[in-house]
Amino acid sequence: MSKQLSPTIERDHGWRIWWQLTRPHTLTAGFVPVFLGTALALHYTHLNVSLFIAMLIASLLIQAATNMFNEYYDYKRGLDNEKSVGIGGAIVRNGVHPKTVLRLAFIFFGIAILLGVYICINTTWWIAVIGTVCMLIAYFYTGGPYPIAYTPFGEFLSGFFMGVIIVLISFYIQVGEITADSILISIPIMILIGAIMLSNNIRDLDGDKENGRKTVAILIGRKKAINLLAAMFTVSYVWIIAFILFGGATPWLLLILISIPKPITAVKGFIGKTEPIQMVPAMKATAQTNTFFGLLLSIGLVIAHFL
Repeated sequence: MSKQLSPTIERDHGWRIWWQLTRPHTLTAGFVPVFLGTALALHYTHLNVSLFIAMLIASLLIQAATNMFNEYYDYKRGLDNEKSVGIGGAIVRNGVHPKTVLRLAFIFFGIAILLGVYICINTTWWIAVIGTVCMLIAYFYTGGPYPIAYTPFGEFLSGFFMGVIIVLISFYIQVGEITADSILISIPIMILIGAIMLSNNIRDLDGDKENGRKTVAILIGRKKAINLLAAMFTVSYVWIIAFILFGGATPWLLLILISIPKPITAVKGFIGKTEPIQMVPAMKATAQTNTFFGLLLSIGLVIAHFL
């Protein structure tokens, strides 16, 4: 769900309508786990480029489709309007028919399924079972009679399925097994993807409360939710440091420290803010934290592989 923007609305035109509909700042949850799982796999086997590309595209399509379902169902429930913040705006600002958005989401799901079939043919059909569960979570996040986004479980479920599960699938299709390292390195990505959802719920807290949602941010209040966000950032960085000290991971993973200014910017951007439009920069910084953290982690693994 999204809230009120300033009176001046910038409308998208042409391809920008469709690009904004994917909510590009959230696509980090689609590509970072795939990069990370694949980078770790390099330490065990040679890269299968076609499986990597298929997994990457499928993950991005599922994330984009999830955003479109969000766009459609929030509109149908009357939660979005022309001045809403944080949406693609294709329906309420650019006049795209709601059913077109819904159909496009299902088309993206369909293409992801075809890519999944290719992955299964070359690995195992158990991937189809796991992938189906991921897609159901993506749909029911805002779809269905009891959307996950209305509950306190949104952060955990989105983080677990888009973080842990996607990292592990990306690793498994390359290596053929799951290792302790692959599980351990997926945890901070799970936390950071959950942080993206939490930042969204902090921004939308007042409106969500009015519409009967029971998100974590609503249950614990804005100040504690910001503290929780800061704690999630902290745990993610400390987790990797501990992984290096006690798990024997490569010190190159310390490249993640370069990204520390982003979570600091995110937390500061929420403190003292109450209007949704004021919190947009903080939300972007939260998503960028996941992007930079995940990519730097992946780069560290790749460097360690080649040295």
